[in-house]
Amino acid sequence: MSNTEPPQPPTAKNILIASAVAFLVAMTVLFVAILPAEFGSDPLGTGDLLGLTALSRGENPFAEQLEVHRVDTAEFVLEPFQSVEYKYLMDLDASMIFSWVAGSELYYDMHAEPAGLGGEFAESFEQGNADRQMGSFTAPFTGIHGWFWENRTPNTIVVNLYASGFYINSTVFSDGGSYDRDLAPIVP
Repeated sequence: MSNTEPPQPPTAKNILIASAVAFLVAMTVLFVAILPAEFGSDPLGTGDLLGLTALSRGENPFAEQLEVHRVDTAEFVLEPFQSVEYKYLMDLDASMIFSWVAGSELYYDMHAEPAGLGGEFAESFEQGNADRQMGSFTAPFTGIHGWFWENRTPNTIVVNLYASGFYINSTVFSDGGSYDRDLAPIVP
C-alpha cells in the first residue's frame, strides 16, 4: 500500500485563473480570426495580414471563362534600337499567366486597348527596364492586352515569351505592320 493522498479538487483561485486564461484565448481567436473571416470586421488588422478578410466577402475563387485555355510561346529578336509589340485578344475578366525573359535589360510596357476604341484609349499597367517579368493578368475590359518591348542598346537582344490563359488570338506589331497568330487550344 502507498501513502499517496487522493487528488484534491481545484481551488477557487485555480478555477478563476483557468477561466481567465480560457477567456483570453477565446477573445484572441475571436478578434484575430473569427471577426475578420466571418464578418469582415478586422479591428486588429490581422485579418488582412493573414488573408482572412477575403473569406468574409463571399467571393468565389472559381471564374468560368468564355474561351478555351491556350498556351503560347513566342521569340522575338530585337536588333539595336528596334521594338516589337505583342498582344492577346482577351474578353473581360479573362486571365493568363506569363513569363518573359530577355537576354539583356530592355524597356517594356504592359498595356491594353479596349475593343473598338483605338490606341488613344490605351491603358498602361506596368512599365520599366528589366530582363524578365513573371506574373498573372486579368483583363479589366475586352480588348487587346500585351507588351511593348524596346531594345535601347547597341546589342541584339532576344525576348522569349511564355503565356498560358484564356485568350482568342495574338497579334504582332512590328516595323509599321502587324500580323495575327492563331493559337492552338489545349483540348483534353
